[in-house]
Amino acid sequence: MRNLASTALGALVSLSYIQASNAFYIPDSLGFSIKSYNDGEQIPVLVNKVYSDNTQLQYGYYDLPFVCPPTGEQHSGLLSGKNVPLNLGEVLRGDRIKTSDIDLRMGEDKECAMLCNLELNRAKVERARDLVEDGYVVEWIVDNLPGATSFVTTDKSKKYYAAGFKLGSIEVGPTGEEKVLLNNHHTIVIRYRRAPGRAGDQGGKVVVGFEVYPKSIGVENPMNDIGCPFDMQHITHNLELRLPPRSEDETDEDAERSLMSVRYTYSVYFREDESIEWNRRWDLYFVNQEDGNRIHWLAIVNSLIICGLLTTVVAIILAKTIRADIKSYKDIKAEEGRSKLKLKPLPSPGAGEKTGGGLLSQGPTEEDDDHLDSDDEAFEDASGWKLLHSDVFRTPAYGYLLAALVGSGMQLLLMALGLVLLSAFGVLNPSFRGGFISVGMGLFIFNGLFSGYFSARVFKTLDGQSWRRNALVTALFVPGLLFVVVFMLNLFVWAQASSTAIPFSTLIALIVLWFCIQVPLVYVGSWYGFNNAAAWEHPTKATSIARQVPPQSWYLQPFQTILFAGLIPFAVIFIELLFVFRSVWQDKSGYYYVFGFLAVVSFILMVTVAEVTIVSVFLQLCAENHNWWWRSFLVGGSSSVWVFAYCVWYYFFKLNITGFVSTMLFFGYSFMACCVYGLLTGTVGFLSAYAFIRRIYGAIKVD
Repeated sequence: MRNLASTALGALVSLSYIQASNAFYIPDSLGFSIKSYNDGEQIPVLVNKVYSDNTQLQYGYYDLPFVCPPTGEQHSGLLSGKNVPLNLGEVLRGDRIKTSDIDLRMGEDKECAMLCNLELNRAKVERARDLVEDGYVVEWIVDNLPGATSFVTTDKSKKYYAAGFKLGSIEVGPTGEEKVLLNNHHTIVIRYRRAPGRAGDQGGKVVVGFEVYPKSIGVENPMNDIGCPFDMQHITHNLELRLPPRSEDETDEDAERSLMSVRYTYSVYFREDESIEWNRRWDLYFVNQEDGNRIHWLAIVNSLIICGLLTTVVAIILAKTIRADIKSYKDIKAEEGRSKLKLKPLPSPGAGEKTGGGLLSQGPTEEDDDHLDSDDEAFEDASGWKLLHSDVFRTPAYGYLLAALVGSGMQLLLMALGLVLLSAFGVLNPSFRGGFISVGMGLFIFNGLFSGYFSARVFKTLDGQSWRRNALVTALFVPGLLFVVVFMLNLFVWAQASSTAIPFSTLIALIVLWFCIQVPLVYVGSWYGFNNAAAWEHPTKATSIARQVPPQSWYLQPFQTILFAGLIPFAVIFIELLFVFRSVWQDKSGYYYVFGFLAVVSFILMVTVAEVTIVSVFLQLCAENHNWWWRSFLVGGSSSVWVFAYCVWYYFFKLNITGFVSTMLFFGYSFMACCVYGLLTGTVGFLSAYAFIRRIYGAIKVD
């Protein structure tokens, strides 16, 4: 308990430091990515995608039929419409970044500039109306900052950003009718300050803020020669997306006829802001989340209380129950040994034959010492778990599959550990777009070496023979299932022409990484773990005939045990889950950044899973049930059942997702994430229970 308390205190102190500097980003702070601009120098404006909180389908901005298409002209050394190179994480998260035609030059304001004039037919207007009604938001990028909508807190003491800006809006008229408006004018505000160091001495400036304010302007407003309104502050007519009723005799040619004209314009304003440091420019995106810090601390306290209670229970089991059982067993064995010595007669010729003087015994042989009956006599006054010393290490059914799952679980555990630590210390941050997914994929692939090693050691311990088969199952089973689920979901997204769909070339690249890097690493790890590492030794050996398992209490049945045991780890993480779910499913325009809290909660979760599994397995052994191998793995991962139930609740009560494909994506990816989480925690539970059982049975090892 004292060690746990000191560890937890140290973690909380570390968390306090991390939280106090939650906007510290290593790449930005070291200045490796600082880009300064001189007056008049062109700044590229990149367009990315549109997304919505009401659906899981994203679309590339230039894939929309009602926005200005790229002209192909050169801007900042790049041709408009040119694809910007993306890392793997950016592609997987649906980014499609291209150069735009917006002319942005440092320090040069533009009251209004014409971008293009479009004619929209019925299909294009319908498409625009659908996306606006679904609440789609646009993402543009300047100097690696997403264009943001600016807000102030209720007390007007702080300003914060929400990434993205609305594609359009719905306005309710005086008579209650709804008007769907398209935003066709964008006011861009660039906040800058003097560049640090030598670049600043030479007149360089850096971008510290990128704000976009969209507006709907109809063609009925008085326009000047270039197509901009005379008065930008007083717009009398908005751009309504009107759709006349479709007539029965409407032909394809009629459908292609223009229904409305759309003029896209933009304004640019540069504002100096010395209050924002360049390496702190992401702070504004997180200000609105600072009030949640108290809830995060509540989650930490809640987790510590649950973990502390469990630790007390485990300490009582270890310090009192098990220690008392072992002491009782040793006393009985010692008394039994003394009794045998007193009753042992002297050997004589013809020993073992019946004579008139009685039975002459030869004394106990080595076989008699190991006989189960003598041990069972010693266990008559002890608890039931010691009766299983000859069955507890009996090889389980489908041991090769258990070994593969444990190996994959270790692979995921090491990947998660690396991601949380790198994020908590600022290496992975929002300025490294797609970095979390890219690094996660890299860690998963290269940790295949440890996956093969641990799988092979468990396989060898379970008397496995063909390590090549074990390596093949480990390398293909879990990654194969994940790939099949992703591919099946991807087929439906492809049909929607969404940027959420993984490109076919990326799928091929993932397969190449899988078979050309991960599989060989798993093979090498399995070879080393099977041939160069010893199997874990068991303090007792299994007999040829298994002990019959007596009827179990209702709470020790597999379903009840898994269901109830999983509720305790879920109680540790459910508060933090709220923030994770909000970041992933609800606030797609925001960023989850409190990895310091997540690291501490994750540590407490692993301790809780280990302790819950140990208690559950010990109760099972006390009920004389020796089938603990798979049970420990399932109990360790049982909280994933509650997490998936939480996903279902979150879908119906917190989200506004509409459409079959979006719903399928939500439940498909949620199920996959819960399986990965269950595999990870199941591995922790299994290894904890295995170490615990080896320890207690090693203490009563039959000599």
